[in-house]
Amino acid sequence: MAEPSFLTAVRESYDTVAADYVERVPPPAAMDPLSRAMLAGFAELVRTAGPGPVADLGCGPGRVTAHLAGLGVSAFGVDLSPKMIGLARQACPDLRFHEGSMTALELRDDELGGMPLDRVVGLLEQAGLVVTARLEQEPGGRVNRPRACLLARKHERA
Repeated sequence: MAEPSFLTAVRESYDTVAADYVERVPPPAAMDPLSRAMLAGFAELVRTAGPGPVADLGCGPGRVTAHLAGLGVSAFGVDLSPKMIGLARQACPDLRFHEGSMTALELRDDELGGMPLDRVVGLLEQAGLVVTARLEQEPGGRVNRPRACLLARKHERA
């Protein structure tokens, strides 16, 4: 099956700006206090629940992946852009980074402990996709993954 055109366009655009992205986008340590606190709280939830590794989808040069790892979270990054993945691997050789699409992850249902989705929502919106989320329940009302952690934040538009 052919890759959707929006994935090709997103890959090419991020490959084009990869080097500038590293220069212009601040690392987590330079984020606003609320963003840093949200990442720290997310990391604490994941560590406390102990459900599994965190997938940093749309990881770019790996800065948030590395920040989460520094907070004691088992994390790996996934990005569509080979150039971004190259930058991530160069900056953080001890962490795992995979080139791929967040729309086609090869993961088991119970494999992840969480995903920081604050950037993912924006990436999906760029691709023209609508984001929806739900908790699925087992018979008897139990949630399938009661300990999975999700971090989502709506970015303010200028």
